[in-house]
Amino acid sequence: MDDLGLITARVRTHLVPAVLALAHPPWQHDVWLDPATFENLDHIFHVLYDDFCDADHPERYLGIGLRTEEEVALMRQLGRAIAAVEAEVPEETDAAYLRAAGWPKVVAAAGRLARVMVDEDLAELLALHEARAGDTSP
Repeated sequence: MDDLGLITARVRTHLVPAVLALAHPPWQHDVWLDPATFENLDHIFHVLYDDFCDADHPERYLGIGLRTEEEVALMRQLGRAIAAVEAEVPEETDAAYLRAAGWPKVVAAAGRLARVMVDEDLAELLALHEARAGDTSP
């Protein structure tokens, strides 16, 4: 794996779990609404907008955290769904976001993106395995 591949893998170790969390309402209720846990919606937003991507302008992360144009398009859809909920929610609490009328659209957009990201990661793992199987050097 080259240096860019390692960077992509490291970024995705943060990005994929954040997207999966957005796609999983039971997780959201069990974890984000528990004040004793580290993860909350603010953490997820930092991953998606500040630290490892920019869900408003995901094309800049193609080849870094996002592998394909499809992932870019789906991340943009997720960003738009989140923005719609942000405009709807008067108080910025996790509970308010989860109660918002637009939250199911966030969950659905995240679910579509999560499926594609996991499929891409599994394909990458398979390619790495096949490359190693063909490598006969010591």
